[in-house]
Amino acid sequence: MNKKKFNISEITKISILGTISVLLMFIKVPLPFAPTFMEMDIAELPALIGGFAMGPLAGFLIVCIKILLNIVINGTKTFYVGELSNLIVSSAFVLTTAFIYKHNKSKKSALLGLVVGSISMSIVATLSNYFIIFPLYAKLLKIDLNAFVGMVAKINPLVKSYFTLMVFSVLPFNLVKTFVTSLVTSLLYKRISPILKRNGNISE
Repeated sequence: MNKKKFNISEITKISILGTISVLLMFIKVPLPFAPTFMEMDIAELPALIGGFAMGPLAGFLIVCIKILLNIVINGTKTFYVGELSNLIVSSAFVLTTAFIYKHNKSKKSALLGLVVGSISMSIVATLSNYFIIFPLYAKLLKIDLNAFVGMVAKINPLVKSYFTLMVFSVLPFNLVKTFVTSLVTSLLYKRISPILKRNGNISE
């Protein structure tokens, strides 16, 4: 079984991209149909670029660095539930996109990867929030799930139940987030990739 090994150059690039990723987490934009604790950022951008240039594992490591650095810098306000959610959904986006691109490195494959990755993240985010994240957060806060429904219903009239909270708030939030992130990635990757690929092949 082949094992992928990163050289010093790649480890450095992964670390730098992870640092850039956590900095992007500070640039947040609220969306009018989503709760206040869900603000959009494009922090997956460096992980996607790293995943394209150095492979899926590199992209995943960048996601992990982003989350760990954010915990070190900001701590947690969600009992680590938010960080768990971030790991789940970011990994779904980055790994799906990078795996598709890895098997056929072309512009068409990159765009296909971003589309499928966006859909994958949106579905995974909706399901994980429905079954794991929101229930766990509610349990830790010792509140009913309907408290979240009431909070979001004030800004989004389509939200009338826990199910519609997912369908009309969580799902569109992730669709918008992945669309914007994918758009920026597609615009920047070709300009940045020569730097990342310089002495950056993964040895097997």
